[in-house]
Amino acid sequence: MPKYKYSIQTDPDRSAKASAREIDVSRKAAREICNTIKGMTIHQSIEFLENVIEKKIAVPYRRHKRNVGHKSTVIGWGPGRYPVKAANEILKVVKNLENNAETNQLQLDRCKITHAVTLLGSKQQGIFHRAQGRSTPKVRQFVHVELVAEVAEM
Repeated sequence: MPKYKYSIQTDPDRSAKASAREIDVSRKAAREICNTIKGMTIHQSIEFLENVIEKKIAVPYRRHKRNVGHKSTVIGWGPGRYPVKAANEILKVVKNLENNAETNQLQLDRCKITHAVTLLGSKQQGIFHRAQGRSTPKVRQFVHVELVAEVAEM
């Protein structure tokens, strides 16, 4: 079992961390969700992700946006989608981050997500069987998600 480290060093008295390793979601969707919730408070990000799961608010796609339709719920940006599976998994990580912040006795109304990143996890090789004895390689790529919340200065 590998030992994972966070890609950022923080002050443990003013911050809380949470991560999910080897989750089976789209890297593209996870990246766009993490970029959207970065800078939000923990409660704002939970509310945002629940609205994405209910398909009330779309996640703006800023980087991988070719052939992505425009949504009216994306304010100030055109292309967007409703990545429900990725939002469910990242919501679990945000709730874990909230619990870790409570354990560290941080003020939740002042905690902002300062570090939200997705990293490439392991790859699982497979075979997609085709007709007449042929086969095509099939690769599943997993994702690591890291979140760090810090108490904002007033």
